Amino acid sequence: MSITIKDVAKLANVAPSTVSRVIADHPNISGETKERVREAMKELGYHPNFIARSLASNSTQSIGLVMPSSADKALQNPFFPEVIRGISKGAHEKKYSLHISTGESLEEIFDGVVQMVQGRRVDGIILLYSRFNDKIIDYLLDQSFPFVVIGKPYKYKKEITYVDNDNVQASIDVTEYLIKLGHKRVAFVGGSLNLVVTIDRLQGFKHAILSNNLPYRDEYVKHVEFLKEGGREAITELLSLEKPPTALVVMDDLMALGVLNKLDEMGKAVPDDISVVGFNNVLLTEISRPPLTSVDINIFQLGYQAAKSLIDQTENQNQPVKRIMIPHNLVIRESCYENKQNL
Repeated sequence: MSITIKDVAKLANVAPSTVSRVIADHPNISGETKERVREAMKELGYHPNFIARSLASNSTQSIGLVMPSSADKALQNPFFPEVIRGISKGAHEKKYSLHISTGESLEEIFDGVVQMVQGRRVDGIILLYSRFNDKIIDYLLDQSFPFVVIGKPYKYKKEITYVDNDNVQASIDVTEYLIKLGHKRVAFVGGSLNLVVTIDRLQGFKHAILSNNLPYRDEYVKHVEFLKEGGREAITELLSLEKPPTALVVMDDLMALGVLNKLDEMGKAVPDDISVVGFNNVLLTEISRPPLTSVDINIFQLGYQAAKSLIDQTENQNQPVKRIMIPHNLVIRESCYENKQNL
């Protein structure tokens, strides 16, 4: 025989309505009562019927996640599993589930978002990226549907809650670190120019170069995919220049690992021949050869704060728009070296 709310209420010596409020984590129920009811639920092996609750409350208790590309491709980059881990933690604390977009193309991804919204499959959406002129953002604003962006929105900044790093300053910090090591020929390997994060980090790189009275060389700037193959492609082109760079700012660790692999194939030693810095500080940076100096952007916190902010929106329609900045720090390892020749 299945266990019901009435059975839990009887064991906890409370009314069935109190059990319902404890399940919903109602703020007006005391901590002592919540603990007693939860102990009774545990003892009896009672599990709430969240589908029935969703129908009754007009809430799905689910968050939609939208990738910048197909999930199969995006999840090759360690950034996304880690940011989803942060989102999952925030969602779990409020008993929300996750619904991940599975479209292969931008059109399929957009259609998936429309299905989430029109079918009321989720209570809100987190965009795991920020790109220029994104019609998904236009659509969500038009529908007045709750959403949060990880990354600075291209427009409507005063209307959209977002979680981000100060990517301009982070790029300044890492570029100036290389310049202080004596490098005058520093290159930048970035992602797609359709992504706001690329523009911000390129802006910081350019500012650091010019403010240190170094020439800004267009040929030292490469834009490739956020994959190992992109890093391999970029370093091949940069080392073919008449005056190749002595140091690289690579705006993603997976790309940086591609750079390290290709340099090893070419017989170039890191950091003796060329210094390399990445972004994101994923686990792979510690076990690469050599261990990679990287900007830690606190990926987990980006996801965790995004989830918390979105759930606040869904539970309180009067929640003000938030701009949440997650701090960064440079983790120095063994991939950078002082350029004593000052070339």
